[in-house]
Amino acid sequence: MVEGEPLSTSGRYLAPGTGIGDAWAAEAAAGGGHGTQKIVRAGEVGAPERVAALLGLERAGTVIERRRVMYLDGVPCELTDTYYPWEIARDTALAGTAKIRGGAVRLMAELGHVGVRAQEDVAARMPTEDERVALALDPGTPVLELARLTLDADDQPIQVDVMVMPPRGQRLRYEIRIG
Repeated sequence: MVEGEPLSTSGRYLAPGTGIGDAWAAEAAAGGGHGTQKIVRAGEVGAPERVAALLGLERAGTVIERRRVMYLDGVPCELTDTYYPWEIARDTALAGTAKIRGGAVRLMAELGHVGVRAQEDVAARMPTEDERVALALDPGTPVLELARLTLDADDQPIQVDVMVMPPRGQRLRYEIRIG
């Protein structure tokens, strides 16, 4: 790793842990920055086709969505949409726009849904116009899209995250254990 280069690892976002709550703020602080987030929308929606497939739902099945903009030192650096199966998240704080005390992962654990495995796909693509504007990108600048499916101990999908971020300053690290 190059000194001063940001490093994002997914593990801290998947485990209920010690209740640090805002894992993004903690990661940003560890790198010397100030991380904040704004929840711009939450509630019931028809699942986008890709999300429905990952969650094993019928096309446009109902899910709970939380849409957030992540900021590093006041600059938008990531758009994150998180989707939960309706049966898990309805009538919970996950369906609202207020911050969740202790974080969403902790709440999911309290509801009896703990992620034990995640699958991630990362792709480079051109942003939509809305994404370009939200991330303050120059025309022609690509984005990275990371889609994460979190599964419980019974291999049931409990969460899908779709994150869109500019490639500047991004480094994704994956550790793979075999055997």
